[in-house]
Amino acid sequence: MDIYKIFRPAEFEALRQSGESTGAPIDRDDGYIHFSTADQVAETLSKHFAGAGDLVLCVCDADALGKALKWEPSRGGALFPHLYRPLAWGDIAWHAPLFEENGAHPLPGRVG
Repeated sequence: MDIYKIFRPAEFEALRQSGESTGAPIDRDDGYIHFSTADQVAETLSKHFAGAGDLVLCVCDADALGKALKWEPSRGGALFPHLYRPLAWGDIAWHAPLFEENGAHPLPGRVG
């Protein structure tokens, strides 16, 4: 199953250059890296990234992340994937830019 992590461009560039990331400030504050499923990612974008400018969507295979990935209740009691270790560059199956259009971020057709 694919899961999705949204990065601001500077966060993504830091991941690309260093080879790993502990995520955005909210991830570090919470102690895990927040991911969304295909059914959750559009709402995550609208709730937390509206008007944030261009972004980068990173896609990982949930099974490949191993036991450090936990499914925990969050928004509305839905289970969200949370990664309890740094995200490595090699964990990313693919990534794509998310260009802001009128305050929203249309998802690439490969999502889902």
